[in-house]
Amino acid sequence: MKTLERDLGLGAVFAISVGAMIGSGIFILPALALKMAGPAVIVAYLLAGLLVVPAALSKSEMATAMPEAGGTYIYIERGMGPLLGTVAGVGTWFSLSFKSALALVGGVPYLVLLFDLPVQPVALGLAALLIVVNLLGAKQTGRLQTVIVSLMLAALGWFVAGSAGQVQQANFQGFLTGGWEGLLAATGLVFVSYAGVTKVASVAEEVENPDRNLPLGILGSLAFTTLLYVGIVAVMVGVTDSGAVAGSATPVAVAADATLGTAGVYAVIAAAVLALVSTANAGILSSSRYPFAMSRDQLAPPTFAEIHDRFGTPTTAITLTGAVVLALIAFVPILDIAKLASAFQILVFVLVNLALVAFRTGTTDYDPDFESPLYPWMQGFGVLSGLALLTQMGWVPIAGAAVITLGSVVWYRVYARPRVRREGAATDVVRRRLGRDVLTETEALVDATGAEAGGPEVLVALTREASADRERALLSLAADRARNEDGQVVVVRFDEVPDQAPLDHAADVQSPADVRFEERTEGLSTEFDVDITYGEVVSHDTKRAILNVAEQRSVDTVVAEHERLRLRSRLLGDPIDWVVRHAPCDVLLVENRGYDAPQNVVVEGDGGPYDPATVAVADAVAGAAGGTVTLQFPLSADHPDKRQETVHAYQDELAGLLSAPVRTADLRADGGDQTAPDLVVRTGAHRRVRGGRGSHTQTAADCTELTVYPHESRQPGLLRRLAERLVF
Repeated sequence: MKTLERDLGLGAVFAISVGAMIGSGIFILPALALKMAGPAVIVAYLLAGLLVVPAALSKSEMATAMPEAGGTYIYIERGMGPLLGTVAGVGTWFSLSFKSALALVGGVPYLVLLFDLPVQPVALGLAALLIVVNLLGAKQTGRLQTVIVSLMLAALGWFVAGSAGQVQQANFQGFLTGGWEGLLAATGLVFVSYAGVTKVASVAEEVENPDRNLPLGILGSLAFTTLLYVGIVAVMVGVTDSGAVAGSATPVAVAADATLGTAGVYAVIAAAVLALVSTANAGILSSSRYPFAMSRDQLAPPTFAEIHDRFGTPTTAITLTGAVVLALIAFVPILDIAKLASAFQILVFVLVNLALVAFRTGTTDYDPDFESPLYPWMQGFGVLSGLALLTQMGWVPIAGAAVITLGSVVWYRVYARPRVRREGAATDVVRRRLGRDVLTETEALVDATGAEAGGPEVLVALTREASADRERALLSLAADRARNEDGQVVVVRFDEVPDQAPLDHAADVQSPADVRFEERTEGLSTEFDVDITYGEVVSHDTKRAILNVAEQRSVDTVVAEHERLRLRSRLLGDPIDWVVRHAPCDVLLVENRGYDAPQNVVVEGDGGPYDPATVAVADAVAGAAGGTVTLQFPLSADHPDKRQETVHAYQDELAGLLSAPVRTADLRADGGDQTAPDLVVRTGAHRRVRGGRGSHTQTAADCTELTVYPHESRQPGLLRRLAERLVF
C-alpha cells in the first residue's frame, strides 16, 4: 500500500493547529457567550483552554507512539477497540466537516461589511476552492496554512495592541453577571474554540520528525491560542458596552470600530476571513484523513484508502468530505447543529484520555517518545471535566451525539465487524482485571472449603426411587465432594403425599420403596470412606421439604438428579428447578450416566471466567478420585491473538490454585476431537446475562454431566456479568 509523504515541518504543524482553532471560536462565539456569562466570558475562554490540556497531552503522547494518519480515530481504535474507534472516526469526521462549513458561513458576514454579497454562494465557492487545494497535496496545504495564519495573527495582534490602551474599567462591572451556571454554560459553548488543537495529529503520517514536532506543535499552539483568546476577549469586553457586542454577527469588528476606526475594521475583516478560511481548510485536511485511516483498518470501504498517483493524497476521502461540507453549507441550519458537533468533540476528548490510560495499563506494544506528566491524574481530570461540560450543552446536542453514536455502532455491526478481529488495549486491561478478581475469589473459596469444624455437609436429595446403580453414582459423587475436606454426606429420600393424606400416618407406614432405599444406603455407607447418614422425609411439597432440610442442617451443597426428561417434569415443572432458585446453598444437578472415580474432569468454559464454585467442585472431585481437571474454553484461531494470550495466562494462574493436576484445552466450535471426559462440570445459566456466562457450546460426552448453581451470594453482579460478556 502506498504511504503519505512526510513533508510537514514544525511551522506547518503549528500553523495547522492554530488555524484549526482560531475561527468561529473567536469571531462568532464571544457574542453568544457574553449573553450567558457577562464579562466573565474572559474566564470562560481561559477555563476552556485549561480543560483541553489533558486531551492535548494525551494526544501528544499517543501521536509520538503512533504517528499515523487518522489521529483521534487511530488512538481510540487502538486503545478502546474497533467499535469505539468507529464511533470516534465517524463522529469526529462529521463534526470536523461541519465545523468547516460553520467557519465558512460564519466568515462571510464579515465580508458583507465591505461588499453586498450573498452569504451562501460565497461560502460554497470558498469551500470548492479549498477542496481543490487539498486534492493537490498536503505540502501545498501546509504552505497555504502558514501564510494564512501569519497574516491573520498579524491583524489580530494589531487589534489587541492598538485597543488595549482604551480598555475601560467600568465595562467589567458586574463581572459574574450570569453566575456560576452562566460561566459553566459559556465554557461549554466556547470549548469548541479549542477543538482543533489536536486535529493536526490526524495528519501525523505526513509530519517530518513527528516525535519532536507533534508535541511542540500541539502544546505550543494551545498555549499561544489560549492567551490570544483571553487577550482578544478581554479587549473586546473592555472597549465596548456589553449590549453592543452581545448578539452581534461580527463582534470583533464592532470592537475594532470603537478603538481603531475604519482601518481597524478592515484589518479585523481580513483576519476574520483568513481565520475562518484557515479553519475550514484545516478541517477539510484533517477530517478527510479519518475515512482514509478507517479504510486501511477495514472499518470503511477500501476506496477511501486509495492515494492518487500524481498528487499523493487520498482523493476519494477528500472528495467525500468536501461533498459533505458543500451539502451542509447548502441545506443545514449550521449554528444549531454546531452545538451538536461541540458536544461530540467533548465526548471524543473524554475517550482520548481513556485511551491513553488503556495503553499505559495494557500489554500492547506502546513506546511513546513523549509522556504526559501527572499521569493518570491529568487524564482523570480530563474525563470528569469533559463529562461535566457535557451537562451544560443541553439535551438536544447530547441527543444528536447519541444518534451519531448509534449510527456508527450500526455501521460497525453491519459492515466492519465481519472484517476485523482486532480489539483495543482497554479490552485486554478489563479482561485481565476481571480475571484477577475471579482468581482471588476462587483462591478464597478453595482455601476456605472445609475450613469450618466438621467440614462441609452435602445433602443428596432423592425425589424419586432410583436404582442401585443410580443411587450409588450420586453417593459416590457426593462422597468425593466431601471426602478430602473431612465432610459428611446426608442422603434423604423425599416422599410426597397428597394434601388429603395426613403426614403422621404416611410417616408411620414404611413402604417397600423405603425399605429398599434404607438397605441400599446402608450397604453403600460402608463402601465410601466418608461419614454417611440417611433417612426419609414425608411432605405435601417436596421442593419446600428439601429447602427445609437444607436450612435446618445448614448444608453447604445439595446434590440431586435433574428430572427434565420425565413427562411429569415437562408438564408440571421439575421441583428441583424451584430448589435451585431458592436454596440457601450451592446446588449440583446431575445428568446421571454413571460415576466411578473420574480421571478426566472437564470444566466447560462458557466464554467468561470460570465460576469459582464450579472450579472448587471440579477440583474436589478430581482430587478425591486421583484424576485430572481439564479447563476447557471456547477459543479458536479467529479470536484476536491478545485474547487467546490473556485467556491462556488466566488458565495457567488458575491451575496453580488447584490441588488436582490441571491441563487446558480450547473447545472447538464443532465440538469434535476432544479428549473423552469422565465427568463434565459446567456452571448453571439461571440469572445470567444472555450470551455471556451461562451460554456455552456443550461438550459432546457420553458421561455424567454436573451443573453447578452457586448460591446467589456467590454470583457476580449485573455490571460484572455485562463486562465479562463484552471482553471475554
